[in-house]
Amino acid sequence: MQYGGFVKKIEAMDLLRSMRIFVRVAEALSFTAAAQQLDITTAQASRALTELETHLRTRLLNRTTRRVALTDAGNRYLSRCKDVLARVDLSEAEASGAQVSPSGVLCMHAPITFGQHYVMPALTRYLEEHPLVRVELTLSQQVPDMLDESYDVFIQVTTSSLPDSAFVSTRICSMMNVLCASPEYLKKAGVPQTIEDLSNHACLQLVTTFFPIDRWVFEEPGGQVEIELPPGRLRVNSADALAVAFGDGLGIAPLPTLSAMPALKSGELVRVLPEWELQTMTIYAMYASRQYLDAKIKTWVAFLRESVERMLAERAASTLPAVK
Repeated sequence: MQYGGFVKKIEAMDLLRSMRIFVRVAEALSFTAAAQQLDITTAQASRALTELETHLRTRLLNRTTRRVALTDAGNRYLSRCKDVLARVDLSEAEASGAQVSPSGVLCMHAPITFGQHYVMPALTRYLEEHPLVRVELTLSQQVPDMLDESYDVFIQVTTSSLPDSAFVSTRICSMMNVLCASPEYLKKAGVPQTIEDLSNHACLQLVTTFFPIDRWVFEEPGGQVEIELPPGRLRVNSADALAVAFGDGLGIAPLPTLSAMPALKSGELVRVLPEWELQTMTIYAMYASRQYLDAKIKTWVAFLRESVERMLAERAASTLPAVK
């Protein structure tokens, strides 16, 4: 098909369609039979073959009113077409299957503490249930660029509503924070009885993207109460690392219940001002789109949510040791 001296090229999708029509015609040696199999008209089948030959600049079929026969070039092209179409069909089946059966590499990002205490235990069980999935997990305190760094899922922790985003979010859980200290520190410095008493104590600071550095925010039924922190002797960006500092009696600091629980149960730490809770964190799983969602992403997010809810329920059943 010539336009102004140039051969019209067939678009990729049209080319595959024309190849499928050619294969059916070549196998049936009949335009009419091929058209019936493909649920198109004989004229559509003939036009597709004409455009394919024009695209290739090669005659594929010799046809008369009574007979259709492959040329030498057509016979060779038929073999190639079958191979190409088989690969296309396989690729389509694999891509479609990704929405049904979890498989392939799942790239994830999570904050260090949440990742260690909740993602890893859930991930171990998830991989046991889905042997065709492989996981690449990055733990860090930095909020990643999901697209640039090619993450399928990342965990977002916030004490407020999520900012507007093109990503889809699924709420995993909410989690309170508690003030803790070592028995040795409280024996030495005294036990604070009110929030105001904290100004006379060594307040260690957990540096995160979701907690203010210079103050602590407490929640009560009537709203929030904020206190400005005195200059701290220690700032650290890991709740687990901060828990180590507690053991050495350096001061008082907030910890997520997930980090505090083991030490509270063992008596290495005790809860300070147990009637108060610090600003609650909400944890979300973020991913790119709900449309054509890959099965490994869908099943992992649901699995993580159920797993975290179960673990939090188990820990909530235990009484948090406190000092008064």
